[in-house]
Formats: sequence, C-alpha cells, structure tokens
Amino acid sequence: MTSRKKFKYIFIAAVIVIAGFALADALGTFNSKPYKAVPHGSHVHYVPKDRDPDVPLDDFPMKKPGPNEKITPTGQIVPKNQ
Repeated sequence: MTSRKKFKYIFIAAVIVIAGFALADALGTFNSKPYKAVPHGSHVHYVPKDRDPDVPLDDFPMKKPGPNEKITPTGQIVPKNQ
C-alpha cells in the first residue's frame, strides 16, 4: 500500500469520526442538563428531557430554570427538592 493510499484511508476515517462526534453532539448526547432549548420562532422554550408529549410547546417556559429549580414534564418551574 502506497503512502498516498494510506493517507487517503486515514483521512476518510478521520472525517467519519469527526462527523460521528458532530452528530452525537447535535443529538444532545453530551448535554448534561436535564432540559434542552427548543427554538420556536423568535424565542426559545426550555423543555425537560422527560417532557409529556401531550403538553404543547407553548406551555413550557421561555427562561432557563435557576440553579435550584427544575422544569416538570408539564412545563412548570419548581424547586428541585419537590
């Protein structure tokens, strides 16, 4: 195998690995927060990962929960100890 072919295969493998990391990041694999920001027109709603699918997106808050708060599956911001 020539060095040119070897470089070609290493380059292709590197591109696949980088694309895999980019896809995993886009899917939120590396996100440790219990909620995600969902763009909705000109604003953003903060939705928990365990969201109730029957609750419309408009019922979720447009501000991030505080450090001692969490978002319930139905969209309320409550203290973490509840």
